[in-house]
Amino acid sequence: MPQDLYKDFADRYNWFFDKFNEHNPDVIEFYRQLFEDHHIHSVLDCACGTGYDLHLFHSLGCEIVGSDISESMLNQARKNLAECGIDVPLYNVDYRKLPENFDRKFDAVACLSSSILHMPNYEEVIRAFRSMRKVLRDGGLLILTQGTSDKQWRQKPRFILANDTNEFSRLFVIDYHNQGATYNILDIIRSGESPELKVWSIDYPQMLLKDDFDKLLKASGFKTIDFYGNYQFDHYDIETSNLLIVVATA
Repeated sequence: MPQDLYKDFADRYNWFFDKFNEHNPDVIEFYRQLFEDHHIHSVLDCACGTGYDLHLFHSLGCEIVGSDISESMLNQARKNLAECGIDVPLYNVDYRKLPENFDRKFDAVACLSSSILHMPNYEEVIRAFRSMRKVLRDGGLLILTQGTSDKQWRQKPRFILANDTNEFSRLFVIDYHNQGATYNILDIIRSGESPELKVWSIDYPQMLLKDDFDKLLKASGFKTIDFYGNYQFDHYDIETSNLLIVVATA
């Protein structure tokens, strides 16, 4: 397995969320309606991280399975889900190799929170999408989300304040490259006697935006592709949307 890029960050990743077992009502309703409309009962979260979205899918009554390339994130997911009384099968799997590791089909595969942006080039993105499609039933859904929208890529903000409370702040300092970006993550922790600063970086070698997803998902064999700009099912607008949600049908 490649180097675990999240080894020194997994225990802090949950700080993206206010509470692990609480979810935005708009997000809950989005998935509830999407799953009801498409008869989704089983979900593989193939970049499950610390299990936050697995908890959400479980709350909707779905059979859930999680996988991730980072053993550190999976260990944190096991801890988080166990504290909620949820027993979930979790596997250390590269999402480019799903058919070799799962001999079943799922109603939906989720690859959320910009996880697909770890791929180094379009060829590996297509490899990943084909892998995901092969473990989907006919008519099953691939769901992708990312905060980097066409609007952000065009405006290229240098700083984004992701979290800010009395105890903790998280700041993204973004270096943009020709094809991708490096997100430098600065965590300021104020829970001790004096503030503590922790710094970590994540590289996205090849940025993917709406037109890229449309082309690459079609090349991977997906039949229909829908784009949303928020969790109210409003259609994605390349000029104004701050969030990119992709739902592709196998």
